[in-house]
Amino acid sequence: MLLYREEQVIDVPPRPPAEGEVAWIHLRQPNDDEVQRILGDLFGCHPLVIEDVLHFGQRPKLDQYAHLQRPQVFITFYALEEPLEAREFCMVLGQDFLITVDRTPIAELDEVKRRVRENPAAMASVGRLLHQILDLCVDHYVQRIDRLEERMDALERHVFDHPNARVAGTIFRLKRQVGRVRRIISDGRNVIGACAHEAFPYTDERDTVYFLDVYDHATRAVDTLDAIRDGLSGLLDLQTAQRSNRMNEVMKTLTVFSTLFLPLNFIVGLYGMNFQDMPELHWRYGYLYVWCLLIAVGGAMMVYFKRRGWW
Repeated sequence: MLLYREEQVIDVPPRPPAEGEVAWIHLRQPNDDEVQRILGDLFGCHPLVIEDVLHFGQRPKLDQYAHLQRPQVFITFYALEEPLEAREFCMVLGQDFLITVDRTPIAELDEVKRRVRENPAAMASVGRLLHQILDLCVDHYVQRIDRLEERMDALERHVFDHPNARVAGTIFRLKRQVGRVRRIISDGRNVIGACAHEAFPYTDERDTVYFLDVYDHATRAVDTLDAIRDGLSGLLDLQTAQRSNRMNEVMKTLTVFSTLFLPLNFIVGLYGMNFQDMPELHWRYGYLYVWCLLIAVGGAMMVYFKRRGWW
């Protein structure tokens, strides 16, 4: 347990903090007995809080238990790891303590631990400590999403340069990931908004502006995800349009050549008829004449198509 006391942060065995102290207990992959001992026996948490801590897999939320002798707040939140992997953790807040619980290592919590050791004032109150955790998580949201935006731009260039590239599967997987992450960040933004509200018991007016700043960053992340999701849908449309344009070019070329040979086939068919009394049948220069006629007709049609912009 980290304990803030007299402008210092020290490590002590888990215990309820005394007056003027702020405690932070981080439970990493705890078993049921440890959760019951720390949350239930030591800090008197509500049974619903203990149940939520034992059963992960919830969307971000904030529950207040103001009717207890020691009012508490339960928060479920997510950190975002590469590549767009959401990792859940939960927090239990009291007037002078904060308990964090995770099932997988959360780099943001380790980073906050390092920061409060270097700057004990960041743990002077539960509200400040909560802000440190939420702010770092949201900052990493923005960084991961910016990288995703760069990846989408590269994918867009690839589709534009290679219309026949097989990217539909990649795009659909990214869309599912973006949709899942957007729901998590959107709900997390609501949690941050509740923390910034004046009715939240563990922040004062000086802290509110910092939570509003985190809220703005979360809003930016949600807006960027919306733009990425629309861009991915547009990317599929772009590839379809590129393929259609390519097919149209192929069909236009084939049509031009088919049209070009149509009158030539007519001429060859005309002179290929087996009638005895045909003009030019016994003409000495008949073969050369037909060749000149074919070349002239074909050349005239090519010039006509070129001037019309069909070829």
